[in-house]
Amino acid sequence: MGPVNTRLVEQARSIFAELGYTVEGDGPEFRAEREWKVVHVRTVLEEGRLPEGGDFHCFVAEPESADDLEAELRRVDPDYEWAIMVVDGEEYEVERAPPGPTVSA
Repeated sequence: MGPVNTRLVEQARSIFAELGYTVEGDGPEFRAEREWKVVHVRTVLEEGRLPEGGDFHCFVAEPESADDLEAELRRVDPDYEWAIMVVDGEEYEVERAPPGPTVSA
């Protein structure tokens, strides 16, 4: 899905930190942890290479790539709970796979 967008990585890290998560790791993949919940965050999805394992994954995308990303995740139907954080400038929206609700900020 393209090269790493450093701005998107920094925005994702900042959003998770503002939500009270401890952010660990560098680059386009990192861990966000709060209390008992560990979320594996990725800002890039390479075709055919979805993460294996873990309970919670959040994929961070810009608006123009979010629909393709969601279609790929629904097609593959991984064994973990996933969400897509769509970042557009200073705003973001979290779209969850069913059954979770959509959350906006």
